[in-house]
Amino acid sequence: MLHSPTPPAPALDVLAHHHTRPVHWVATACAMAAVIAGGGLLQPDRATGATPGPTAASGPPAPAPDAHAVTYPLDCKGAPQAVTDTAEGDLDGDGNPETVAAVRCDAGSGTPPHAIYVLARDGQQGAAPRVVATLLDAARRQTATGLTVSDRTVTARLLGYSSPSVPRYSPDVKQLAKWRWTGGKFRQELTDSAATRV
Repeated sequence: MLHSPTPPAPALDVLAHHHTRPVHWVATACAMAAVIAGGGLLQPDRATGATPGPTAASGPPAPAPDAHAVTYPLDCKGAPQAVTDTAEGDLDGDGNPETVAAVRCDAGSGTPPHAIYVLARDGQQGAAPRVVATLLDAARRQTATGLTVSDRTVTARLLGYSSPSVPRYSPDVKQLAKWRWTGGKFRQELTDSAATRV
């Protein structure tokens, strides 16, 4: 019957290196202290409750909402709605652009008044755009031109009428309107010119 060979006994000088000495314990303790200290420096950021801005990991911002893909809260009495002007920009500073749309009823004749709406999309990918604010109500009977967004401010020139006797085809009042998102809502700055013929 064959037997496995017995391994040779280790030499005495090899065994001498297997004894632990105080210097080994000190080196181990120093290494552990360094690991613990390093872990303390690499703590996650404290939660602040603030919405983080866009980062490279989150990808590019969503495109601005399509103004022609929305039904507006504008009563046209059966006539279609017409988007006559749009502007895009990040109005609330969240890194995603909003769309501002000037909309009126497509009556076929005359000059129906405008309404101005702000559109945004929910955070989910592919979410439909929706109206989040009305900057100008059509009940004010004004026409909007020159709609722009710059420096988180919406600007438009508004044409109106100084009295009911002024013909609807000849507005005689000019106003420069600016809206800026401040304190959780849009605040309007309106510069009213003297009533003059346009």
